[in-house]
Amino acid sequence: MKAYDIAVIGGGPGGYVAAIRAAQAGATVCLVEQERVGGTCLNHGCIPTKALYATSVLLQRFKAAEDHGVTSGAIHFDFARAMARKDGVVEKLVGGIEQLLKGNGVDLFHGTATLVEAGRIRLAFSSGVGYLQAHNIILATGALPVAPPVLAVDGKNILTSREILAMKERPASLAVVGGGYIGCELAGILATFGVKVTVIEQLPGILGRSDRQLVREVEKGLQGLGVEILTGTAVEGVTTTATGLDLRLSGGRRSAAAKVLVAVGRAPNTAGLGLDAVGVARERGAIVVDAGMRTNVPGIFAIGDVTNIIQLAHVASYQAGVAVTNALGGKAAADYRVVPSCIFTSPEVSQIGLTEEECKERGLAVEVGRFAYQASSKALCEGEPRGSIKLIAARDDDRIVGATIVGAEASALIAEVAAAMTAGLTAQRLGAIIHAHPSLPELVMEAAEDVHGRAVHKVGRRKPQ
Repeated sequence: MKAYDIAVIGGGPGGYVAAIRAAQAGATVCLVEQERVGGTCLNHGCIPTKALYATSVLLQRFKAAEDHGVTSGAIHFDFARAMARKDGVVEKLVGGIEQLLKGNGVDLFHGTATLVEAGRIRLAFSSGVGYLQAHNIILATGALPVAPPVLAVDGKNILTSREILAMKERPASLAVVGGGYIGCELAGILATFGVKVTVIEQLPGILGRSDRQLVREVEKGLQGLGVEILTGTAVEGVTTTATGLDLRLSGGRRSAAAKVLVAVGRAPNTAGLGLDAVGVARERGAIVVDAGMRTNVPGIFAIGDVTNIIQLAHVASYQAGVAVTNALGGKAAADYRVVPSCIFTSPEVSQIGLTEEECKERGLAVEVGRFAYQASSKALCEGEPRGSIKLIAARDDDRIVGATIVGAEASALIAEVAAAMTAGLTAQRLGAIIHAHPSLPELVMEAAEDVHGRAVHKVGRRKPQ
């Protein structure tokens, strides 16, 4: 029974990053993963979705090619080939992570891990059982899709995102139950691929507490692709018919679809971990941790979706560094004030910090700068006039407290705002930074200048100097 400084359970963007960080620090490390490294994000979530998103964006650009003076024959889309390309991207990245683990001296075990006692793990393999010792254990087992009782996932007709991303044939129609980021992303992608899509959301609007302007733009984008959006609507029953599925909705409505995607949320994956045996505390199914990612049991840490703090891959990777630092005797605490989030719809959207609505709820006095893509020379050159950026600064000290970006490359542009917020920059200082011209990042500069009514390429309000 080999002993390690750190054993990591779960090989997703939290787990494999933790293993590599620990190895870089000179620790002896092992990583236990039931399936393939990369976890849900790489194998069944973020990456395959974004590979297909890239295909959908390319399709939309082909359709707009005539605006650029480019004409050709009829566009033919091969669904099977697009899915094969997606698989190829995933395979390449999985192989890359395996090489990174090997190159850093991390021992990789493919099996099921169960905590026997603090510092001792039972490993179940197809060939038998083994045990290992670890001075510290980091739990990074992620989350699993949840489904309401009325929608029993069968993997054939009623699917989760995992099965949708593994489809071999394109369905004629799809009902997406849940208007969160997973549902909206897949709705837009599949609608671009020619699928008739209906999004059904029980809440009054899609995308929960996101910025209202952002939500309106996503709604317009989805509807422009032919997606029907039903909000304030619940699924009350599903019946199999000769042509697919018949959904009974609240208010006496009905909807028919060949397949149903259940995208109502994800719950921490803790089953079979042996948490009760070692006394690890949980709250509403999630492992409870402090700011240092420590559980209540000394030597056991938890990171990522299993903690249900913020279910984002990059947050799990960030938490990995915090956990490893503390496991090796350092002092680190997680800080979630500057966390970007991106949704790959059409148009692309991103957020960071507080929304305008949240500022009002907190009674925080702010100034808001806005700038539209249609006023950007680079956006017009690229044929991407949709969208805008909103930058929010505290009125008392002008420090940036949040931003919302809707439009091309929103996921890239939000990084500049994240850097500015982390550095404590004011809107005035950000607006004074020289930006290359012509470029999309000028949108950030102009929005920052507009906080004080000084955006050059916008006729706006005048403010006292």
